[in-house]
Amino acid sequence: MTYPASGDPGREDPRDQSQIPPRESGYDDFWLPMSPYGPPRKRRRGGRTALILIVAVAVIVIAGVVTVKALPRQQSQHTAGVQPTANTPAGDTEPALPSQQSPSTAGFHPTANTPAGDAEQVTTAFLRAWSSGNLGAAAGLTDDPAVAQEALASYRQGLNLRRLTGTVTGAVVASAPAVPAGPSATGAAASTTLETVTFRLDATVASSASPAAVSGTWSYRSALTAYQVPNGPGWLIEWLPSVVAPNLTDGDQLAAVTLPPGDTSVTDSAGNPLPSYDDPGLANVASRLAPMAPTKKGNAGLAVQIEDGSGGAVSGSTATIIAAKAGLVATTIDPAAERAARDAVSGTGGSAIAVIRPSTGYILAIANNAQFNDYALTAAVPPGSTMKIITATALINSGLVTESSPVGCPLTYTVQGVVLHNDNDESEPAATPFSHDFAQSCNNAFTQWWPQLSGRLAATAQAYYGLDQPWNIGFPGTSTSYFNAPASASGSELADETFGQGLVTASPLAMASVAATVESGHFQQPVVLAGLSTVSAQPLPPGTDAQLKDMMRDVVTDGTAANLGFGPGIYAKTGTADVQGQSEPDSWMVAFDPGEDVAIAALAVNAGGGAQVAGLEVKAFFNQYRP
Repeated sequence: MTYPASGDPGREDPRDQSQIPPRESGYDDFWLPMSPYGPPRKRRRGGRTALILIVAVAVIVIAGVVTVKALPRQQSQHTAGVQPTANTPAGDTEPALPSQQSPSTAGFHPTANTPAGDAEQVTTAFLRAWSSGNLGAAAGLTDDPAVAQEALASYRQGLNLRRLTGTVTGAVVASAPAVPAGPSATGAAASTTLETVTFRLDATVASSASPAAVSGTWSYRSALTAYQVPNGPGWLIEWLPSVVAPNLTDGDQLAAVTLPPGDTSVTDSAGNPLPSYDDPGLANVASRLAPMAPTKKGNAGLAVQIEDGSGGAVSGSTATIIAAKAGLVATTIDPAAERAARDAVSGTGGSAIAVIRPSTGYILAIANNAQFNDYALTAAVPPGSTMKIITATALINSGLVTESSPVGCPLTYTVQGVVLHNDNDESEPAATPFSHDFAQSCNNAFTQWWPQLSGRLAATAQAYYGLDQPWNIGFPGTSTSYFNAPASASGSELADETFGQGLVTASPLAMASVAATVESGHFQQPVVLAGLSTVSAQPLPPGTDAQLKDMMRDVVTDGTAANLGFGPGIYAKTGTADVQGQSEPDSWMVAFDPGEDVAIAALAVNAGGGAQVAGLEVKAFFNQYRP
């Protein structure tokens, strides 16, 4: 189609999608399921009212005669807001009927030099009136004012509209009318000058009329057809339901709806869901904490949807404006520690790691590589020579030894007919400092003290390390003992327990807590939720704690972990525990780093000596976790 002299020859057909103006940068296209410019949903035709004369930008009522004032040229066609100038409210809102006007005065009279400019001006006037709440004036610029005004009112009510702004973004020629033309065609069907005008709307909507309701801004694009009144200079907007929102058809309405917060999510300290780590221990924590009241309340969200005549949501029409946020139960699990622990156990089946913050008792990581088993929390196995930390504490507290006391370690030691051996048939002479016995993990330097430790070993575990009693680490209504040392042990059984064999059992969580207690000098019960009531214990005597630190450092520099290559600042104790029926012993290591305020215990079941497997896992953890 071409235009007369004032027109723009050679305009493309806007129904060719390549001619649609490009999407503006920074613009959110929320609407589903189709682009505003794609094929519309099937239009349901209702009865059309007679063509109604349109109020332009301002209507002046003088002695009952209505005239139309054109949009001033100096006024920006992209400026929102209608400024009516009538002397009465009725004059501001009620356009004259077509029968009251001649073709020369019908419609909005733009002042642009091109059809595109004229179409943009009438659309701008429409958007001004709509956004200012002057729905009568806005509807009067269409060719179906009654239906248009009802639709605009429904829009305002259904969305609980608080604010609306509209901006024209472009116009392209429409080469075919919206309905087939014919001898009796009227309105857009009869016009030879049609333009498709695109515009952007920013609507602040709310879930209800209450001032406290959830509200947000819905930004989207729409389009309309503007046409020149047949046989006249005025312009009108062809009214279709899709003018207010893409894909809207007769009988549909828009509604702002509340999105519920959803189920409570159990997360790490950074808000990541625990199940996302794919660890059986963390999955166990998540399932047991899920019924709890959220530690961080969730927030309802907000969406806009198309609803059909029965009030049901049209499939695929929901546009989320504000995403709902589930309530959170935030745990103490630290993402960096958890990742390092997960990577550390990945190489050996049957492995588990527990990591604790000594200053707070916060559980920073629970990692397992034991199929569906949560060994980090639930293992109840002999702790091996990591138990010698507690035995050394009892001996030093009782005044029986100091770190420098000479304590021999015989090749064998017999108690009540039971012969006890050292690993690898090692032995140490009588003048050996006790710290060296500890660093080399020579068993019989400890077993020989069993008569003096009767009743003291289990008591030391409880009094200074908070062990051998139930802990509530955060699971509602549940307390569990993660360590067991029989208080009545004596004879060969007690001798076995001095180096972590016999009936004494522990989990990695309990032994990580032992290392954490030495690091800080006092027990902080491990927890996975902050703010719980916890078990307390006596602080370690400063002299005892200092000697324990010295001996655990000797393990790293001159003892069983010396060949692992730990850098400065790491204190540790290895452990090897024989378990009946296993082809290999359980491998243990506990360690702490005061500079990072972190303590760890690693267990590898049926894997080998402590330094061979668990020691490598602890080193891998520190290599990744330490900055």
